[in-house]
Amino acid sequence: MSFMQTTIAEEDYLKAVFAMLTQGEQVTTGRLAKRLGVSPPSVSAMLKRLTSEDLVERPGSREVTLTSRGREEALRVVRRHRIVETFLSDVLGVPWDEVHAEAEVLEHAVSDRLEERIAAVLGHPTHDPHGDPIPPRSGTHHESWSDPLVTARPGDRFAVERVSDRDSAALRYLAELGIRPGVTLEVTDRGPFGGPVWVRLDGELHALGVPLAHLIHGTVLEVGS
Repeated sequence: MSFMQTTIAEEDYLKAVFAMLTQGEQVTTGRLAKRLGVSPPSVSAMLKRLTSEDLVERPGSREVTLTSRGREEALRVVRRHRIVETFLSDVLGVPWDEVHAEAEVLEHAVSDRLEERIAAVLGHPTHDPHGDPIPPRSGTHHESWSDPLVTARPGDRFAVERVSDRDSAALRYLAELGIRPGVTLEVTDRGPFGGPVWVRLDGELHALGVPLAHLIHGTVLEVGS
């Protein structure tokens, strides 16, 4: 069976489904509509189209997942998006809180050939500015999210590996604090009843609210006593 080239709208849906699946979220019509900011009927219509093109499947009455072809297409778009983000950040100096929105537009205009030239100029990066892994052009790619900072305990040393790019204002604030992938935070305290997570970085103490701490992912290097 032959298929037509995927459209921009289809690519956006496949990328959204991929992102939700890698974050361990069950993909449903309602959740997909909320993530993309569209109506549930619009999502239902697109899912029907994607199913007919063997890009998604619905093994249950509500759950949506990617077919092997759908995953391949999603990875192609995700790779391009993250390479463009890295180019905008590393070469053009675009702040990391702005690169996601710009890449959302540019990713659909970049050809395979240009993508490879950009990757070569960048030295074939493995991660984008937010710490998201860049899928290889060929081969397998397994992606999952490490634990969020909100799970760390006082005394833990927490290596930041990845920060969600869903909230540009949060990214801007974290950049002001110097909190990015690659830094290590010392968790000093936890406020009671859902209070902030207190962390130390370069001798400075910062109080991070629970929603913000949920956006920061990484690994505990040293467990507090």
